[in-house]
Amino acid sequence: MGENKRRMLAGDWYIADDDELAEDTRRRIALCAAFNDETASGPERRKVLEELLGSVGEDVGIRPPFHCDYGSYISIGARTFINFNAVFLDAAPITVGADCQFGPNIQLLTPNHELDTERRRAGWENAAPITIGDNVWLGGGVIVCPGVTIGENTVVGAGSVVTRDLPAGVLALGSPARVVREL
Repeated sequence: MGENKRRMLAGDWYIADDDELAEDTRRRIALCAAFNDETASGPERRKVLEELLGSVGEDVGIRPPFHCDYGSYISIGARTFINFNAVFLDAAPITVGADCQFGPNIQLLTPNHELDTERRRAGWENAAPITIGDNVWLGGGVIVCPGVTIGENTVVGAGSVVTRDLPAGVLALGSPARVVREL
């Protein structure tokens, strides 16, 4: 593994446009294209997911199209359902628990971009992991930002932007998402 990729996975600043990462990107492009192919059968898609993702539990359902940065840093627990148009940017690990339900147009975004204009122009970024507990429901259009953990049995309302950790067993709404009550 090259130094740039090591920095990326450690959460340090790295250059996103790197030859080693480009090779991983080409792999992901081919696998996502196969998964998103409208003529692919359920068993064919399952086989692609097993090759694309770091781990995928039993009876996971993902409706295409599905997009990710690398795929290999994503783990999805058993019986989780992910609706159309999910985007998982996995420059850091994304861990999704079992029995989760995700509405359409979900975005799980691990990268952070440099605020300094020169460094941003040069392509520097870092990433922080996202962890989603068991039995979490994310309504349509939810965006989860870098470094966020969402506790088990939590519900996040449609269109919410989750910028900080949410505890287990709550309903959170808004942008930024705020806990409105316990469940």
